[in-house]
Amino acid sequence: MNPAVLAQDHYWLRRAHCPVTLLPSGFTANRQGLAEVDLAIAQGRIERIQPTGAALPTTVPQLDLDGRMVLPCFVDSHTHLDKGHIWERSPNSDGTFAGALRATRKDIARFWQSEDVYRRMEFGLCCSEAHGTRAVRTHIDCTHGQYQISLPVAAQLREEWRDRLTLQIVSLLPVTEFLTPEGAAIADHIAQLGAILGGVAYSHPDLDAALDALFNLAKSRGIEQLDFHVDESGDPNAMALRSVAAAALRHGFTGSILCGHCCSLAVQAPGVVAQTLALVKQAGIAIVSLPMCNLFLQDRRIDHTTPRWRGVTLAHEIRQAGIPLAFASDNCRDPFYGFGDHDMLEVFRESVRIAHLDYPCGDWVETVTDIPAQTLGLGANRLEPGQGADCIIFSGRSYSELLARSQHDRWVIRGGKRCDRPLPDYRKLDDLVALGEFPDNL
Repeated sequence: MNPAVLAQDHYWLRRAHCPVTLLPSGFTANRQGLAEVDLAIAQGRIERIQPTGAALPTTVPQLDLDGRMVLPCFVDSHTHLDKGHIWERSPNSDGTFAGALRATRKDIARFWQSEDVYRRMEFGLCCSEAHGTRAVRTHIDCTHGQYQISLPVAAQLREEWRDRLTLQIVSLLPVTEFLTPEGAAIADHIAQLGAILGGVAYSHPDLDAALDALFNLAKSRGIEQLDFHVDESGDPNAMALRSVAAAALRHGFTGSILCGHCCSLAVQAPGVVAQTLALVKQAGIAIVSLPMCNLFLQDRRIDHTTPRWRGVTLAHEIRQAGIPLAFASDNCRDPFYGFGDHDMLEVFRESVRIAHLDYPCGDWVETVTDIPAQTLGLGANRLEPGQGADCIIFSGRSYSELLARSQHDRWVIRGGKRCDRPLPDYRKLDDLVALGEFPDNL
């Protein structure tokens, strides 16, 4: 292929394999749910899409993809960029959720000043952009006054990256903190930034009162997007998701709500699950699953015996209930997940394997493209005329090929032009890692 074509303002991508679920209606799918199409790109947008075989104008440059898959750029709807890439200096000594909390708290107390947070967050954004992600929502730890450092850094990066990638900012703190003056101050800060109010909802005697406080703060400050961590455990009695849905209905909240994790659904009785999902649908809540992090942490056994469950939520049942579902990265190279590279193709590939999203993959690709874009209020993220020409060309020609190899040789197209920014070198963070070496028992 000749990448020089992608420097033109007007060109055709010939013989591309695209998911029918992301195309306009009328295309015929093969058994994998793909159609072979030609796409006209003009002035940074998709101008036309037609089945391969129709005549093309000879005056317009063409790039023959020979069946390579083309997807819209990814949307990563749940990340923790402020925690990212601290594993080398603050590893999780036992791999448990409690161990992750301990290691992260030590790291925050010792290192999280503006430059440290900025450089690690920017590193994560560089990875996301290089892999083909066009929008990221990140949670920002706000407890113990950290919001005064980290929220301004996130806002600075949001502005600096606005022409390269959409960055959304969410507060992260226990929802019970919204019963305190600091919680109200954080809500004020979020409102001033035009950001998203969020928190961790967990079983607590004051959970309903805390949720009422959060919804009242959002309403009084004109905040229309909420985001919760819920039920990130294997405890069948953890039902914060149901509490959030009930609170949304109780307050008549008409904005958007996204709930992440929802792991405990997988260990609850079918009748309990059905009741919760009915309430979630009624409240208009969307769900994001974080399979890689949850597989890493859930059912972790310090006696080194094998885990008995996968830790992920009920993806199939959620979609069958008509509830919007996305998959996202969550943590990356930090005590909550020691791996990852902010690559949404990896997230999709592992989600397919972990949650059995195959036979066929069908419309599951929407969970990392169109559904998270719409959930985040970004509009459609599809391969349709009029959409921005923000897409990824892969070497894989089918889902089998796409999901079997890393696709590290993918071409990212932004605004119709090839975005050839490389992945950042880990050495850029070496000085931060060297500063951070300390024993686990500090």
